[in-house]
Amino acid sequence: MLRAAALRVTRPRLAVLGAVHAHPHADTDSIIGAVRNDLPEVSHQAVYDSLHTLTAAGLVRRIQPLGSVARYESRVGDNHHHVVCRSCGAIADVDCAVGHAPCLTASDDHGFVIDEAEVIYWGLCSDCSAVRSS
Repeated sequence: MLRAAALRVTRPRLAVLGAVHAHPHADTDSIIGAVRNDLPEVSHQAVYDSLHTLTAAGLVRRIQPLGSVARYESRVGDNHHHVVCRSCGAIADVDCAVGHAPCLTASDDHGFVIDEAEVIYWGLCSDCSAVRSS
């Protein structure tokens, strides 16, 4: 994947990519923890730099729901959306509402060529909903 994206293959990049694949929607601190399981000596900066490089190359997607820290996922290129729990912050993927990217048609594109729509559905996950109703 790295070579196909014209990126140099490094141990930190491989470890970060593996951590993002293993922990969808993880925040940076969680990714650092997962990477350090494989590379205990890796610096925070190396993880931050790897996340930036992988995101810029389109190998990782960065999302940041309102009120949340940045999170990363390996599901890229399909313009999917997310559902976020208002109580615990759990995040899950939701496929496009209808059709192909950008899934939605803007009422006025203001001359933009739109290629992506970002939708976040908010509510309570099943666990938080069960707690609230008991």
